[in-house]
Amino acid sequence: MSESTHLQAQALNLSAALQAERSAGAAQREILLARIAELEKERDNLRASHERLRQELELFKRRLFVAKAERVDTRQLELEYAQKLQELDSLAGTLGMGKSEQKAPSEAKARDGKRRGNRAHNQGTGRRDLSLLPFEEERIEIADPHLEALVADGKVVRHGFEETYKIAHKRGGKRRLVIARVRYKTVDAEGNVDIIPTPMPDEMLPSAIAAPSLAAHVIMENIGKGMPLFRIEDTFARERFPVSRGTLSRWKKIVGDKLGETVVKAMGEHTLATAFCISTDATGICIQPIPNDKGRQPCKKSHFLVRIADRDHIIFDYLERENSPAIYGRFAGFNGYVQADAKSVFDLLFADATAVQASAHDVEHDGCQRMEVGCWFHCRQRFWEAPVAKNAVAREGLIRIGRIFELDASWKKKPPSEIKQLRAAFLKPHVDSFFEWVEQQRPTFKGERGFVRSALEYSHNQKHALVRFFDDGRLVLTNNGAERAIKRVALGRKAWLFCGSDDHAKSTAALFSLVASARLHAIDPEEYLRCLIRLVPLWPQDRMLELAPLFWKRTLARLDPNALLAELGPIQIPVEPLDTSGSP
Repeated sequence: MSESTHLQAQALNLSAALQAERSAGAAQREILLARIAELEKERDNLRASHERLRQELELFKRRLFVAKAERVDTRQLELEYAQKLQELDSLAGTLGMGKSEQKAPSEAKARDGKRRGNRAHNQGTGRRDLSLLPFEEERIEIADPHLEALVADGKVVRHGFEETYKIAHKRGGKRRLVIARVRYKTVDAEGNVDIIPTPMPDEMLPSAIAAPSLAAHVIMENIGKGMPLFRIEDTFARERFPVSRGTLSRWKKIVGDKLGETVVKAMGEHTLATAFCISTDATGICIQPIPNDKGRQPCKKSHFLVRIADRDHIIFDYLERENSPAIYGRFAGFNGYVQADAKSVFDLLFADATAVQASAHDVEHDGCQRMEVGCWFHCRQRFWEAPVAKNAVAREGLIRIGRIFELDASWKKKPPSEIKQLRAAFLKPHVDSFFEWVEQQRPTFKGERGFVRSALEYSHNQKHALVRFFDDGRLVLTNNGAERAIKRVALGRKAWLFCGSDDHAKSTAALFSLVASARLHAIDPEEYLRCLIRLVPLWPQDRMLELAPLFWKRTLARLDPNALLAELGPIQIPVEPLDTSGSP
C-alpha cells in the first residue's frame, strides 16, 4: 500500500470517528434537552401547585378574618371598571338606573353599622309532690256540663274536687298549675253513694307534668335558640325544678311526632299542590349510634332538607341519606319551579320521564314537570373566591354580577308583571353580555386549574338555570332564603351536636318547620307552639291546615281568646271550616 493510500485510509477513519462522536454528542444533547424540558415542566407544575395552595390559604384567611358575608369593596371595583360599566349601561339603556333606591350616606352608614330546687316527692310513691314547689299558683276548675245540670236540679251534689298538678311556664318564671276536676256525689234509691270525677280533657302530653306552655318553652329554647337539653336541664335545676334531659327529650319527641303527623303534614301537602316556586337546600347532621356488641361507633351522617314554598311555608325534612331518590320523593307530585344550588343530587328533579327511567336510581317518574332556577349568589361566590389571586378576570366578573344585582334590587317593590318587563328591557342585555364575556374568557383558562376557571365553568354550565328568572317576575336571583333557613340548623348543631336517633331527627325536623314558618309570618313561635299543643288534640283531623302559620292569624280570630289562654280545658272549635284555597 502506498503512503498516499495509507494517509487517505487514516483520514477516512478519523472522519468516521469524528462523525460518530458528533452523532453521540447530538444524541446526548437531545437527551439533555428532553431532560431540561421535563424538569422545566415539573418546575412549572410545582409552581402552579404552590400558587394554588397559596390561593387556598389566602381564601381560608379571607373567610376567617376578612368577610364571612363575602363583602366586596364595590367602590374600588367601580373605579377600576368605570369605563366598562359605562359601556354596559349604555348598551342596556340603564345609565343612572339602580341608584335611586340607594340610601343616603348617613342611612347607609347606619345600616352597615347594624350588620357590624330541691326535688319534692310523695313519700313511698316516687312521684314528686308538685304542691310543695315554691311557684305561683293558678287554679283551673273543670266541671261536667251534664252533671252540673243535675246539680242545679238537686239530683246530684258537688263533693269537693279531685286535684292533680302540672307545671306551666310563663315569661318571668314558672307557676304551679292546679287542675281541679269537680267530683260529684250521687245517691241511688237504695242509698248507695257513688263519686264521679269530671274526666280529663284531651291532651297532647297526658301523663307529663309539663303543661303546654312549659313544653313550648323547652322546644323554643332547644329549637328556636339552639340551646342543648343539658343546659335547659341545668337551668331548671337552678330554678329548683330538676328535670332530666331524658324527660325533656321525650316531651320534645312526643310533641314533634304529633305535630309532624298533623300540621306539618298538611303544610307539605299544601306546598306540593299550590306552590309556585320551592327553594331548597340541605345541611348535614349527626345521628347518635345505637349501642351494640361492636363497641363504640361513630355518629351516622344524615341531612336536613329545607323547602321554602313561596312566602307560605318553610318545611324541614329528615333525610337518612342525601341522595337523588330521597330528594325526588320529597318533591313528587309538584309542578313548578325549584330553586337550588348546582348540587348533583337535585338533577333528577328536572329530568324527563325517559331520563328518569334510564337513570341508575330505582325511581318512577311522577308525571310532573319542574323547572330549575339557578342561584346567582353561588355564581358570584366563585368569582369572590378567585380575587385572592389578584386576577383581573375575577374582579371584572364581580363588578358585572354586582351591576345585575343592583339593577334587580331597584325594582323589588314593583309588581311581578312590571318586574318581568323591566328585566327583559334593561337587565337582559347585562346578563347576555356577562355570558358572552364568560365564553370569551374560558379558552384562556381551559388548561389551568384554579378559582378563576372554576368560576367561569360554573357560569357556563349553569347558564340555562341562571337565566330562568326572566320567566316570571316572582322569581328571585338567589337561593338565599333557603340558605338563611338552613343556617339555624347549622348554628344550633354547634351546641347540641347530634340527634339521638332517626325518629328524634324526624320529630326535630317537624319542630324546625313550625318555628321557622311562625317566624316567616311574624308570629311568636313559643306562644304559637303552646296554642298548637292545646288545640291539636281537639281539632278535626281533616282541617289541620287551618293551624299552619300561613292561616294562623285568621284561625286565631275565630277562637275564644280566654279559653285559648287557659292551659287546659275545652275550646269551642268553629263548625265551619276556614277557606284555605288560597294564601291570606
